[in-house]
Amino acid sequence: MTRSLLNETEFEAFVERFMDREKVPGLAIAISQEGEVIYQKGFGMRDLETKEPVSPTTIFGVASVTKSFTAMAIMQLVAEGKLALEDPVINHIPSFQLSDGSDSSRVQIRHLLSHTTGVPPLVRREDLTKLNDHLDYLVSASYELLGEPGEYISYCNDTFLLLGAIIERVTGRLYRRYVTDLLLEPLQMHRTTFSLEELARLQNVSVPYVKQAGLSEVKKADWPTLGNYEVGGGIRSNVLDLLKYGQLYVNGGRIHEKAIASEALLQGMWQPVHPLTRTAWYGYALRVVPNYAVGVTLVEHGGGQPGVSSNFGFVPEKGLVVAVLSNLDQVPIRDVWLAAVNGCLGFPLDQKEEREPDYVASPEELEKLVGTYRSAEGGHMSVFLREGNPVVDVAGTEFELRPSGSDTLVIKANEMPIRFFFKTEEKAWAALLGMRMLTRSE
Repeated sequence: MTRSLLNETEFEAFVERFMDREKVPGLAIAISQEGEVIYQKGFGMRDLETKEPVSPTTIFGVASVTKSFTAMAIMQLVAEGKLALEDPVINHIPSFQLSDGSDSSRVQIRHLLSHTTGVPPLVRREDLTKLNDHLDYLVSASYELLGEPGEYISYCNDTFLLLGAIIERVTGRLYRRYVTDLLLEPLQMHRTTFSLEELARLQNVSVPYVKQAGLSEVKKADWPTLGNYEVGGGIRSNVLDLLKYGQLYVNGGRIHEKAIASEALLQGMWQPVHPLTRTAWYGYALRVVPNYAVGVTLVEHGGGQPGVSSNFGFVPEKGLVVAVLSNLDQVPIRDVWLAAVNGCLGFPLDQKEEREPDYVASPEELEKLVGTYRSAEGGHMSVFLREGNPVVDVAGTEFELRPSGSDTLVIKANEMPIRFFFKTEEKAWAALLGMRMLTRSE
């Protein structure tokens, strides 16, 4: 039997404090090591009206954790020789165009996987339910490229879903059916689905809740329909099913001695492709912290939708897989995920990545960062100075900042760095907040 270092009493107290602070109705956690489930528990309620509790089999949305399923499906097609990561997107989708009319063949499949196409976040079109219709939207959409493919990273759901279109064209099958047959069925993820109709027929399903501005009470919400965005966010699952999926990564692409995916290509998914912070990188639909501790690599992905905050990942060297799902949006659920990882490794529960350095910025350096930054998808922040100190307003909430470099400010509350980019020395033209590039609007 695998021996866990997790102090369950201490960890569960951590989770309960987190839920109380963030007003989370319900949350589920499961952990496996070397293929054995070593911890599983539900906290709180899946439905505030009926008071029904969360269990480890309660179904939640997983949101952008879905992206790694799509990436794994692409990797399997690479293993079968049906496409290559260096293939130009237009080889499979001839109608794909960039808004400025420049050479679209520069954008390769690997750029879609790593969010480095140069296309910024766009206005969401959840009304579109056929991938071909979304291709028409991308051709007609008006936007300014961030840069050359590979030059900048910026989360873009609209280019990521092109991977679903490529899967459909290469296999001749609907995206969701292909992923279901490739992964969900062989892994016996029987309580995992893309279908809202199927979800309505299942038992023990969480009710999604959303935060209300200025209020402590949460509000019940409908499941988002998503449309074509299911390619990057449409899976609904539970923490135990996600452990089965995570086992593929830490067991060389095999489940029950049967090879499901190529080990080498799966490992390629978490190789660093583009830096996010000084310590974290993005690979192919997975975030990577290569040197979290000696002999410890963190590989993960989070997700958020109305009524969903999720985080899933693994430590390949330790055979450790952790999944955390909740039914409230806009909460830092990664804190719980990381506490679980820390506890299993014998680290303090609140250990974080290496702290950004301190830096004394001049008034002139800070003035270059001041401004309002937005994305068409809805992201918005304003950076300003209060008594000479930097402050950021993100979606109506203010956070104090500290400089860690001439081009980086750090949110003190959670140590999240915001990196700024310059084309001239006058003012920053863009800022990377989390994984989304916001461009200066004033």
